[in-house]
Order: sequence, then structure tokens, then C-alpha cells
Amino acid sequence: MREVKNFFVHESSFVDEPCEIGEGTKIWHFCHIMAGAQIGRHCNIGQNVVISPKVTVGNNVKIQNNVSLYTGVILEDDVFCGPSMVFTNVINPRSHVSRKSEYKVTRVKTGATIGANATIVCGITIGRYAFIGAGSVVTKDVTDYALMVGNPARLKGWMCYCGVKLPFVGETATEQQTACAACGKLYRLSAGIVSEASLVGSKT
Repeated sequence: MREVKNFFVHESSFVDEPCEIGEGTKIWHFCHIMAGAQIGRHCNIGQNVVISPKVTVGNNVKIQNNVSLYTGVILEDDVFCGPSMVFTNVINPRSHVSRKSEYKVTRVKTGATIGANATIVCGITIGRYAFIGAGSVVTKDVTDYALMVGNPARLKGWMCYCGVKLPFVGETATEQQTACAACGKLYRLSAGIVSEASLVGSKT
């Protein structure tokens, strides 16, 4: 009797067992989900994606075409990985030296966006709702809501959870408060850290 699955896998893709795939997830053409991978609910896995053993993918994650998630990568809920962006998992790879015991953990926190063709050097954490610009090379930890651009990626501003740049003056000035022009969400910038807040005098 054929098992009824509550997720979709295109016929051209391979899903090794055992692995975990959540309800409503869609896995499109030419993908390989390897044994030991964990994928949450309502994810969208684009064409030609590889998800390696022990990788964890949260709920409502969108992974665009040509992305490889290597062992050590953890994606929390609502993460977006743009087309052909790159994760690594070894700092100093050599073809003739086995470093499987040296894989680094790379964590992408809730709501973060990684743009097309960006490279994420392993062993770092990308903060909540951070935004990595297309083609950027990220070599160190990224704080929550940060907009990072360039090679190496540098702080170029701050992003709302809805994906619109916040109108702070400067990147690291202290004790500013502002609201997103698109959704109205309120934020505070203090000592180079952005957090959700209420505007001074507002009734919230």
C-alpha cells in the first residue's frame, strides 16, 4: 500500500531516508535531500538544491535555485536564500585532507534574507531579519536587522522585518527611534543595536 505524504517532491528529485519533511513543503526539480536532514513545514525548495545530512531548516523557509546547504547549516523560520547563494562549512579546505570532524556551524536566524550570489563564510551567525545584499561576502557575525553589502560585507543601514530600509541617520549613532515607512513598525537604535520599540510619547 502506497504511503500518502503531506508534502510534494518533484519526480526528478531524490529524498534519502530517514529524513524529516514538514507538511505543505514543496521540493522542486533536480533536488537531493540527504538522510538526516530536517525540513520544516510550508517550505519552498527551488530547483537544483542540495540539503546535506544534519542540516536543519525551519518553517516557511524559501530556498531559491542552485543553493547547497552543507552539514552545519541551520536555518530558522522564515529565512530566504536567494538564487545561487553559497554556504561553506570548512574554514581551510584541502582536497587531500579530510576535515569532516571540523565542520563549522552557521546559523541564520528568523526572518533573515540572503541575496542572490552572496557567500556566507562558515562559523558565523546572521541575526534576526538581517538583510544580506546580492553578491556580498559575509565573513563575521551579523546583528539583528542589519543591512550588509559588499566584499567583505559592511553595515550599510538597517532593515524592517518587512524588508524596507529604516530611516535612521547613520549606521551606529545612539538613541534614535524611528518607524518603518511601509508598515509603521517602531524601532530603536542604541549603541549599534536595533530592536523593536515604541516612539517616545506614543501610546502602545
